[in-house]
Amino acid sequence: MLKIHLDIFVTGRVQGVGFRYSCSQKAKNLNLTGWVRNEPDGGVSLAVEGQNSDLEKFVEWCKTIPSPIKIKDFKVKTGPVRNFPFFEAY
Repeated sequence: MLKIHLDIFVTGRVQGVGFRYSCSQKAKNLNLTGWVRNEPDGGVSLAVEGQNSDLEKFVEWCKTIPSPIKIKDFKVKTGPVRNFPFFEAY
């Protein structure tokens, strides 16, 4: 099956509230690979790869993650596949 790469950029109250950990656990549960990291501007960046149906589930889950996380802006764009070996949080 075709692997897809997504770059995701999230702003809002997403640092210091468990967002990276939650994303990492969900990505692993969906067999996705890539990474998640905090950005200096207070946002969070993700690079995620996997099957389209699993990526769709992941994106929808990210958009509806419960409090104390509060997402202000959520941007997704496709990119070249990098074949990450696993998912990790920085």
